[in-house]
Amino acid sequence: MIEVANRLKAVEEYYFSKKLREVALLKSQGKPIINLGIGSPDLEPPFKATMSLQDSLMDEGAHKYQSYQGIPELREGIANFYKKQYKVNLSYQTEILPLLGSKEGIMHISMAFLNPSDEVLIPNPGYPTYSAVTKLLEAKPVYYDLLENNHWLPDFIALERMDLSKVKIMWISYPHMPTGANAPNKFYDDVIAFGKRHNILIVNDNPYSFILNNKPISIMRYRGAKEVCLELNSLSKTFNMAGWRVGMLLGHYDYISAVLRVKSNMDSGMFYAIQKGAIEALKSSNLWYGSLNSVYKSRRELIWKLAEALNCTYDKDASGLFVWAKLPPHIKSEEFTDTVLKDHSIFIAPGTVFGSNGEGYVRFSLCAQEEDINEALARV
Repeated sequence: MIEVANRLKAVEEYYFSKKLREVALLKSQGKPIINLGIGSPDLEPPFKATMSLQDSLMDEGAHKYQSYQGIPELREGIANFYKKQYKVNLSYQTEILPLLGSKEGIMHISMAFLNPSDEVLIPNPGYPTYSAVTKLLEAKPVYYDLLENNHWLPDFIALERMDLSKVKIMWISYPHMPTGANAPNKFYDDVIAFGKRHNILIVNDNPYSFILNNKPISIMRYRGAKEVCLELNSLSKTFNMAGWRVGMLLGHYDYISAVLRVKSNMDSGMFYAIQKGAIEALKSSNLWYGSLNSVYKSRRELIWKLAEALNCTYDKDASGLFVWAKLPPHIKSEEFTDTVLKDHSIFIAPGTVFGSNGEGYVRFSLCAQEEDINEALARV
């Protein structure tokens, strides 16, 4: 066998990739598994989006290679969406880059700005891909603590005490995944000022701002953000289009053009029909968000009951697609979730997937029908 690259020795297969194989095996053996672990929306996309996708299949040039920057109408649609929903003005010509899902953007941003031995500030707990991509590029993850007693926000006093001379990027994500914590206005001012002081690129990963959240916020709305910030966003959660792989990167032209230099060497543009569908999704009225959140609100109330039945506590003010729940004292996350899977055939995610500060917590997904959640509650 040909030996793999050294960079692969620093990372493991994504937890959910491995765990879903285990869940699939249990299902094949007749186990009635209820999956409350994965944040893959099960609701339908906007009807006009799917119709636009179908109708555009016959457009001239629909099946050709597409622009690496997306068609102008899609970038205009993103600009209009940001202006309407976030009160942010962006140039569709220079400050927006459509992506094949925002996960792609994590890699492209990192490739555009990181050299080996550069350091990256990564939230603990946080999205595991930040760390994996950093290691794949042979840069160094530097984890900063997010703790419940600080409302899952960074401690800037502690950060200032660190040696930040090699730090190039800081990842943030609010509403926070996995905890659902929201950040106050002061946080955005503080993190922008922090980035400026230390010449650090602040990247806000923002896919959950419309899920059970009355005040969607973009970091790009704050003074000075474009000088040191980028923002990732996605249609996956907001419009139930995870499989479409439509994301976006927003920021100053110089940063966007650097990422485009990577992206244009990595893919050949987004399928035309998907872009046309995405344009229609971005035009959705506020009725769409209300309807979406009505479903998630009902599901969340049932998940709260399930958490209580498992002797867990939770924050009712959290946003997003998950319920982050605290276990009783002295119980380990993975042992708990393995027991729940074995005894009740319910799959939930252990908090340790997201970092060491996730020990003692579990994450429930709202991406399951009420019938399934009620069944899970009955089993427990």
